[in-house]
Amino acid sequence: MKFTPLALGTIALAASLSAGAQTTEPSNSSVTIYGVVDAYVQSAHGAVTENRVQSGGLNGSRIGFRGNEDLGGGLKALFVLESGINLDDGTNGQNAFWGRQAFVGLGSQYGTLTLGRQYGSIYTLSNDFSTFGNTNVGPSTAVIGGFGGYEPVRGGTTTSATGNGGPARINNSIKFETASYAGFRGGLTYGAGEVAGATTDNRIADVYARYTQGPFDAMVSYVDDKGDASGLQVRTTSGAAAYTFGPARLTAGIISVDDRTVDNADGRGYWVGGDYRFGQHLVRTQYLENKARNVDVGKTKAFGVGYQYDLSKRTAVYTSLTQFDNEGASYANRWNGSVPNGLMTADDRDVTEFVAGIRHSF
Repeated sequence: MKFTPLALGTIALAASLSAGAQTTEPSNSSVTIYGVVDAYVQSAHGAVTENRVQSGGLNGSRIGFRGNEDLGGGLKALFVLESGINLDDGTNGQNAFWGRQAFVGLGSQYGTLTLGRQYGSIYTLSNDFSTFGNTNVGPSTAVIGGFGGYEPVRGGTTTSATGNGGPARINNSIKFETASYAGFRGGLTYGAGEVAGATTDNRIADVYARYTQGPFDAMVSYVDDKGDASGLQVRTTSGAAAYTFGPARLTAGIISVDDRTVDNADGRGYWVGGDYRFGQHLVRTQYLENKARNVDVGKTKAFGVGYQYDLSKRTAVYTSLTQFDNEGASYANRWNGSVPNGLMTADDRDVTEFVAGIRHSF
């Protein structure tokens, strides 16, 4: 019987955790119910004007259950079940009831081992280091992608191990994240394709490292997304950093997509932004570019400004104004979400977006 390095590491970790758990009795446990309800009015002006109510401007609307149990000896059990909600019409987000996250695991002083549907490193990087996050509002990192139909931030690729969600959320996954050592931590995730007779098809391998110390925060990520036996494979390399000084924070990042198929539909996106807080007020701005690399056209530029007012620790109102300039052919037109029919045409591809919304957390 052959064992991969990941399997050997998993066995070793499980053995050490089990040894620690045998000497003590469970002491306590807890379950927390939490959520976000976030909705906004969006007015987008392109070839036509589209007005609508949408869900998840600052943060994706959701309801979740988070639990842990102290097993003693520094060992704990944990789980997360999180369901996305489209607040505008009441349907499930991510096309699955527990589509945001669903995992169970064990944690120790060395790190955490979890199994289930979990965030990939691209999701974390594109959200934590973007002034506008990776939601469908403003010049967010959700604009980046679309190269050969591949969506690293939004998910949705049909060639990945996830089936639904793409590399941003990884199904059938085993994930190990280390504890922090002098500000350094890292993680490895493997999403099994579970294809009968072809165990290496439709799988994802995801590795990241992050350093957080004082005002500085940085992260790098590498994802190898392998499809079926026809040769479908995409590799994504990403890096981002943030620096905080007083009430201000600067962010920047890059996501590079390497299409390994004969189409060679490579692409790259980068962003720079910042925000400034004074009292209950927060102002933010960000510039982003998304470019297909092996074609003469295919660039999208986005620039936006936003304002947030915190009514309390849990409730905030917000607004933003963003200009999207699409320089490519019709296939390369990009926005921060799926483009409504008629919003862009061959002769009018640019979009101006205005948003006003409210978010409450519990």
